[in-house]
Amino acid sequence: MSRRRRESYSDDEDETSHRSKRRRTSDDVNIEDRLDSLITRVGEKSTSSLESNLEGLASVLEADLPNYKDKIVKILCDCVVYLPEKITVYTTLVGLLNAKNYNCGGEFSELLVRNLKEALKTGEFESARMIVRFVADLVNCHVLVASSVLQMFDNFVEVALEDNIPQVRSDWYVNSVLSALPWVGRELFEKKEAELSKLLQTIENYISKRHHIHVPSLRVWASDDPHPQEEYLDCLWAQIKNLRNNKWVEKQISRPYLAFDGVLCDALQHTLPQIIPPSHNDEMKYPIPTVVFRIFDYTDVPEGTVLPGSHAIERYLIEEQINKIIDSNYLERKECAAALLSFPTKNKLPLNYIIIETVFGQLFRLPKAPHLELFYGVILLEVCKLQPSTMPQVLAQATEMLFERLDSMHTICIERLVTWFSYHLSMFQFRWSWEDWSIAVQQDATSPKARFVHEVLQKILRLSYHQRVMESVPESFHCLLPVKPQPFYKYEQEGAGSLPGTMKAHALMSAIKSRCTPEEAAAILKELPNPMADDDSSSEPVFNPLKIDVFVSTLLYLGSKSFSHSFAALAKFHPLLKSLTETEEAQICLLRTLYEVWKSHQQMLVVLVDKLLMLRMD
Repeated sequence: MSRRRRESYSDDEDETSHRSKRRRTSDDVNIEDRLDSLITRVGEKSTSSLESNLEGLASVLEADLPNYKDKIVKILCDCVVYLPEKITVYTTLVGLLNAKNYNCGGEFSELLVRNLKEALKTGEFESARMIVRFVADLVNCHVLVASSVLQMFDNFVEVALEDNIPQVRSDWYVNSVLSALPWVGRELFEKKEAELSKLLQTIENYISKRHHIHVPSLRVWASDDPHPQEEYLDCLWAQIKNLRNNKWVEKQISRPYLAFDGVLCDALQHTLPQIIPPSHNDEMKYPIPTVVFRIFDYTDVPEGTVLPGSHAIERYLIEEQINKIIDSNYLERKECAAALLSFPTKNKLPLNYIIIETVFGQLFRLPKAPHLELFYGVILLEVCKLQPSTMPQVLAQATEMLFERLDSMHTICIERLVTWFSYHLSMFQFRWSWEDWSIAVQQDATSPKARFVHEVLQKILRLSYHQRVMESVPESFHCLLPVKPQPFYKYEQEGAGSLPGTMKAHALMSAIKSRCTPEEAAAILKELPNPMADDDSSSEPVFNPLKIDVFVSTLLYLGSKSFSHSFAALAKFHPLLKSLTETEEAQICLLRTLYEVWKSHQQMLVVLVDKLLMLRMD
């Protein structure tokens, strides 16, 4: 065969091989995407039961294990962290796969342990906590031996015995154990009662010796009336003790693996590799403690549903799941609201009350809310839109209760409440039962309730206009209204003729109205005397406060019609303004003049100062 024909055959074979490889790659991607979709969507609404969906999915995954085991195991490990609300769904699925393929269960457990160790090492503590909980629930599915999970718990709790470590470190490890016990406590109680009791005794000893110096700074209210404000770990420990007294039986966790008990019991179990917490590192940032937020109890809820008590484990489990839904969906407000209102056991609970309490709990969390404060206003609007017949009433009830407790509320939390409430009112045409808050008018103007109403009206003013706000509140509340925002131009006030600079101010106003240049304005100001000049001093003053006062007052007054007019005036005369305020003292003089002109308009002051900073007046 000639060389040319050999090369031709070779080129055809390479092209065929390339197309075949590309087709295989495309097929692999499609299959992997299908696997991802099947696994992540299991447990969502379906015409079939969850049990049948899990059984079918386990069979599908078993068939794909020979070629896609690594991909399947990785997707499942990702679901542990990113879909924690479906923890028992995925532990059941892993249990079914382990029963069908023992090696798959082992590889999954090994990868899960590697992920846990990495999360602890890199400070991804919330991911680590979810993995610990998942590992614990695998005991119920007969994937892991109970004694090996107890050993992991013991290793975690032993961190509390370390010397010279911050309390937040030991708190986190103890909390990760306590927050997993509702899932696995019953199983450990039946199989390892003595070891479990020893573990709990160690935790109790630690809890009793903890410091609480941080609690006062994290409390929303200074008073415990009507609801005690408990530190999160103390509250969880009280809930776990109640669970233990109830023989580890709770009524909230869905456990689909119970339907497959016959299959799972026959599966071989794995021993969890030993997990030793990494040594303390001073640069590691552990989660800060919190105080549990409460505004409702069972007496606030109408008949028909029962709100679990503050020390019932069900209260913790519900709030934990709602917090997870919020944290997972906070970037998509509509999906977040829909997920909240689709809570699995919503028919058995006063769900609206728990949602409102949990959302406010995040908003008021100190020192900082987990998400943007605006998000909480948006999500409360969305849930009100989705349930207009019930949610607004519950939200109004919560707002009334918060208003009643303003006297002992943390100042930062009052500020956040003002911001949320004013935003919320702006979305409902500023309608509110103001007469119910008439006590604010009767109290001293500096009292918390009077200040709250005043600040709310001040914020509303930014979202509307003075006349509209006046018409929205009863006349008796007008005393709490902010002064009507309008510029103060002293060179046109009564008696202005006696002020130095009045004539030049009027001349400057006429010139600016005639569209003068910055140079022409400077020529008018040049003739103004400098009140800082000292006849006995040979040195020239560094700036002329009268020039600054006349120029800035006139410029801001002429641009007072809107933000845009003010911005345009500052931009046009920026060179002259900068030449007048070259020193720090001159810039302070400018700010004083700015305040004098706009002291009745808080928002204009803030916006104009920001604009001056952008113009690099510093």
